[in-house]
Amino acid sequence: MNSQQHIAILGSGNIGLSLAKGLVKAGICKPQQISLTRRNAGALSALSELGYHTTDNNLKAVRKADFVVLAVLPHQLNKLLDEIRPSIKPEKQLLISVVSGVSCGDIRTQLDLNVQIVRAMPNTAIAIGQSMTCIATDNGTPKNINFVRSLFETVGVTIQINEELMTSATALCACGIAFFLRSIRAASQGGTEIGFHAHDALKMAAQTAKGAADLLLQLSSHPEQEIDKVTSPSGCTIAGLNEMEHNGFSSAMIKGIKLSAAKAGDLYHKSEQS
Repeated sequence: MNSQQHIAILGSGNIGLSLAKGLVKAGICKPQQISLTRRNAGALSALSELGYHTTDNNLKAVRKADFVVLAVLPHQLNKLLDEIRPSIKPEKQLLISVVSGVSCGDIRTQLDLNVQIVRAMPNTAIAIGQSMTCIATDNGTPKNINFVRSLFETVGVTIQINEELMTSATALCACGIAFFLRSIRAASQGGTEIGFHAHDALKMAAQTAKGAADLLLQLSSHPEQEIDKVTSPSGCTIAGLNEMEHNGFSSAMIKGIKLSAAKAGDLYHKSEQS
């Protein structure tokens, strides 16, 4: 962004606020170049004191923006789009949607405007700059796609995927945070049962999970390759792994991801019908 450009984040919850802070921290823009909207604008008072523009007026925020981030819940989107339509300038603005289960085509249809839209699906690790964000579009230019990637790379890692996979990305990456947290919680409970204090067990389980993830990311390794390094014939690791598999560990994870993907795909369209 140049010093004259402005970004409006509509629906400044956890994801919107984390993105705003990441952009400023990375030097992409200054607080004065960001408008944050929320129905209760008073909740943003601390950010207002830091120089961000804060308001409950979405129409006003969009009017002066070059980039508009849609960060509301699926059932709130149509009302928001109807509200901001008079301020949208299709030839000058880029819309960036982080709304689950809503395609670029859905947004253009509701607006009845031929505006460029890029979708982004971050997860809650955005709060600590460790999000896995998937990027997709059906009409965004390469320049705009790269711009959106640069925004979200201030708060984690990005990958560009085909738009038809965005609902799947929601299940694997956004819902996936909860799945991995639950597995860490289960491991810590196992640790408590075998003798550790609960706070020690949780710390040990979380750091072990972090180490496992870093092995794969830093070494570009495959899980089974790393598993083979820690399993020995008739050993305790393979015994534990096999017991978990006998009780459906991998199958349960796969089924949960598939069900979440199906549910994510219905969120917006069910809200349209209600």
